Amino acid sequence: MTIPATMKAMVLTGHGDLDKYEWHEDWPTPQPGPMEVLIRVGACGLNNTDVNTRSGWYSKTVDEATTGGAYSEVDDTDSTWGGAPLTFPRIQGADAVGTVVAVGEGADPGLIGKRVMVAGWLRDWDDPMNRDKAGYFGSECDGGFAEYTKADVRGIAPIESELSDAELATFICSYVTAEGMVDRANVGAGDTVLVTGASGGVGGALIQLSKLRGARVIAMASEAKHEDVAKLGPDRILPRGPENLKAALKGEKITVVADVVGGPIWPDLIDSLERGGRYTCSGAIAGPLVELDLRTFYLRDLTFTGSTVNRPENFTDVVKYIEDGKIKPALAATYPLADLREAQQAFIEKTHTGNIVVIP
Repeated sequence: MTIPATMKAMVLTGHGDLDKYEWHEDWPTPQPGPMEVLIRVGACGLNNTDVNTRSGWYSKTVDEATTGGAYSEVDDTDSTWGGAPLTFPRIQGADAVGTVVAVGEGADPGLIGKRVMVAGWLRDWDDPMNRDKAGYFGSECDGGFAEYTKADVRGIAPIESELSDAELATFICSYVTAEGMVDRANVGAGDTVLVTGASGGVGGALIQLSKLRGARVIAMASEAKHEDVAKLGPDRILPRGPENLKAALKGEKITVVADVVGGPIWPDLIDSLERGGRYTCSGAIAGPLVELDLRTFYLRDLTFTGSTVNRPENFTDVVKYIEDGKIKPALAATYPLADLREAQQAFIEKTHTGNIVVIP
């Protein structure tokens, strides 16, 4: 196969609104370096990290809920997930699926022609759980919002599946994030897990992965989305923000809260936990600043875990679940890559259930 010298790509030029994306049809095609592969992108999913990085929401100067719009004040020194400056121009897109078309020195030529998923995390492979050395695909390096991308061979997985590239692109960020959360919270049979934001990508993944571990699941989502959320298999579905969460739970003994929402309902989520319960979090789309009564925390022997840089096995486990048919995609919509701005606006408005994907 002849690799073109240039490609189509959606390029982020700085922090700000959607107009910071520029469409290019002559962007240089990346060249794989040592231990890297070149991938012809078949599809790439959208996620909150794309939005939050573009808008600068991760900066400590921002205390609002995720809106997707530009903020009046952003500190460029801490405006990414890792608290470090981002280099522009940058091609975002963490959830890349495609076909290997070339390999760099040290990478197995037998991978050429294989369909692969990109893990997302960039690691020091001599010290893979060193979080200080971790980066993210599409943040600390160029990602999948282009016709071609490159990735470390140790951070991809060949996959055998009848699912389309677009369907596979719904899993990576959402399901690996969720698998990291349920892993860190040690979810298992006998647990009852309360999942916030259940109509979103991570929320839907939390439902399926908690059920896979034998837990009972209570999902929270806006009532207009309950029918779609029900297809993912929760045992009960509650409104997104019930006036009285304890009353809505009707005596359910919540042992784990898996939260990606935060915001005003957060104290009620913590109050819902049984003694010895666990709270795990990987997002705060309704607002990052919350109020905690420390007496609830220590008198009930609660355990809190933040979950961002997860174990490499969480990715390979998700790939295996897909191949074994144990989890199913929730593909809400696909857009051409050139329409990324429209796709991200639809993602921000969150009228969908599941994941939105762009196709080069």
